[in-house]
Amino acid sequence: MNDQKLAAAKAEPGSIGEHRSTPASTTRDSINPYVLLFFMLIAAAVATWLAPAGEFTRTIANGVSFVVPNSLKGMPQRGVLPGFVFVALARGMIKSAPIIFLILFTGGALAVIEATGAIRCTLNAIVKRDLSSRITTIVIVCAVFSFLGTLGVVNNSVVAFVPIGLLLAESMGLSREIGAGVIYLGTYSGFNTAILNPVTTGLSQRLAGLPMFSGMSFRIAVYLVFALATAVFLAIRTRAYRVSGEAQIGRHRIDEAAPSSSERLSVRHLLVVGILLVCLSVFVYGASSSHWAETEMIATFLVVAVASGIVGGIAPSKLADTFLSGCARLIHGALIVGAAQAVSIVLSSGKIIDPVINALAGMLAPLSPTFAAIGMFVSAALMHVGISSGSGESAVLVPIFAPLGDALHLTRQVSVQAVLLGEGFVNCFNPTSGVLMAVLATAGIPYSRWVRFVAPLLLVWFVICVVAIAIGVAIHWGPF
Repeated sequence: MNDQKLAAAKAEPGSIGEHRSTPASTTRDSINPYVLLFFMLIAAAVATWLAPAGEFTRTIANGVSFVVPNSLKGMPQRGVLPGFVFVALARGMIKSAPIIFLILFTGGALAVIEATGAIRCTLNAIVKRDLSSRITTIVIVCAVFSFLGTLGVVNNSVVAFVPIGLLLAESMGLSREIGAGVIYLGTYSGFNTAILNPVTTGLSQRLAGLPMFSGMSFRIAVYLVFALATAVFLAIRTRAYRVSGEAQIGRHRIDEAAPSSSERLSVRHLLVVGILLVCLSVFVYGASSSHWAETEMIATFLVVAVASGIVGGIAPSKLADTFLSGCARLIHGALIVGAAQAVSIVLSSGKIIDPVINALAGMLAPLSPTFAAIGMFVSAALMHVGISSGSGESAVLVPIFAPLGDALHLTRQVSVQAVLLGEGFVNCFNPTSGVLMAVLATAGIPYSRWVRFVAPLLLVWFVICVVAIAIGVAIHWGPF
């Protein structure tokens, strides 16, 4: 492995919660998402002087504002001045403060858990459990990472676990693609639905005025289909694979990058994992019964961090340092929420966001609600190539898609899911994703070969997305 790839493989993988590019892991030719968002912000400001202004009539139901279809009324032009662009950035950060702190504290808590070694040792124990059955082992590891992905525990930090997949593949005479795929594809089969991920699902639902993590039953069903399809794909690839000289992985390269596996799984590690699961379960109950939201989830992650640090034997000062370093690793992904929110603020201040929605509704109106929702999904997928941050894209699209869905007689839950599935579908072949590029560099897999490897699974994922959206429209998936 050359020096450049070694540097990419050893780079800090970011952390947990969302799919994004980081300055340390972006490809040389990719555009920083903050730069892209700033250009979008300038374009939005210019558009307020050119596009016609107007506003929908809105009604309030259960504390949520809904658009009244076909109620757009024109108004005088309200172009914003250049200085307001920077005011909008400040307002976006302030308005997004609860989500920003939730993202930061998520990173802090999970950094503490990582420092205890609980996740690493648990995964190592699972990997070493049974190497005699290749397919059984591949499916088990895929299922574990899928579960971690849908909880938002392992997303960007998946890079750190890829060497485990490579060691697993080598021990069973399998290819690099299968070794990287069982970790990366497993994780993002869960991330596609992100049942309890506060940075994607939680953020999108709050932007749409939905209760946090509402609609979970249907989302769990979709998650299970994604996970099953991915496990079957990897099992078929494993069965069909024949060992070739080209497919062998140099053990010296893997041992150099692999996490230490000398530490054995202990009772202390199991207690840390138990604390995480119990706290998440308590929050799910609180969110469904008492309408817990960002504040309570921030508190939950504080409890997770403190309790895990104490049980894991981390000294108080080191615990605080570890928590803060975990927060720091997610600043890039957290602040992008506020930057993206600034785009919506500029469009709203210029009163042109409703005419944009009306124009989109006009284009989609001839379509059935099902095809309109699928159109939202495709739009979100294309947008994700430019904005590889899940939270950043949600902050841009959900404020537009939620009222657009109102105008097209779609539930807001369906509109939100169209955005989330669009983001999730693209992740595993997005050339602007720093996380994917880091994974491929670590595994020594050329991008073109990776795309050929995952192409059949991507086709299946696309079908699952379309069917899930169609079912959501048919059942009027809610609560609204």
